[in-house]
Amino acid sequence: QVQLVESGGGLVQPGGSLRLSCVASGFTFSSADMSWYRQTQGKERELVASITVAGGTTNYKDSVKGRFTISRDNAKNTVYLQMRSLTPEDTAVYYCNALVNWPWGRLAYWGQGTQVTVSS
Repeated sequence: QVQLVESGGGLVQPGGSLRLSCVASGFTFSSADMSWYRQTQGKERELVASITVAGGTTNYKDSVKGRFTISRDNAKNTVYLQMRSLTPEDTAVYYCNALVNWPWGRLAYWGQGTQVTVSS
């Protein structure tokens, strides 16, 4: 059973930092591309950052470049999102996503989400 469990969200003041974690289980983590998405009420879920299997390639939404860093620890089956210089526009529910390669195909899985609120 695939599970993605996010943690690390919370309330932070503008300019502050948070680190999100997503612990994965039920699949070979080192063979999955991992991403962080976020969603605010009434809007579509959007890709924030992604990292390839070996961590060699990362991609970021333009508005978070230079402020957010995605990383992974394959030994701990964990992907991280370090967020700095947070602004109220970063307020959202953040979701962990895994693209898992199975013998029968590639499937996407989601965590339950963790709320990030940036407010003074």
